[in-house]
Amino acid sequence: VHVISAVSWVGGMIEIRFAVHYSIQEIEEPKIKLGRTLENLRRFFNMVIPAILVLLITAIIMIIALGFKGTELYNIVIIKEAIWTIMTILFITIYIKRNKAQKAFDNGDFANAKNNLLPIATYFIPANIILGLIAIFLGITLRGF
Repeated sequence: VHVISAVSWVGGMIEIRFAVHYSIQEIEEPKIKLGRTLENLRRFFNMVIPAILVLLITAIIMIIALGFKGTELYNIVIIKEAIWTIMTILFITIYIKRNKAQKAFDNGDFANAKNNLLPIATYFIPANIILGLIAIFLGITLRGF
């Protein structure tokens, strides 16, 4: 369940950034482009928020059940949890920016909506993808491979 949640979050971001984002750029009508982007992010959030919660819960269970505390692998666990925390903070930032963009869009302020969405695709999602891939690598390390 932990791995499926990680794959859902990180894989979903990769799909949104490198497949959906570029296909939406082909839409010429700004209102439709912004509307589709906001809808895609809303649906992604509905999928990812439970995955983030499952990741936290299953991480705590595994740390306790597998007895990592006091072992030489515990530093990797701490690093992995720090990465998860940073990713979650970035996700909350994305969530807030998306909601601000939605409000601007609903009020017909398409320029403000676009300005709120731009850093999501440019900085926040790519940063979370990189951090997520590092966390996945560390998870593999914890499993002894």
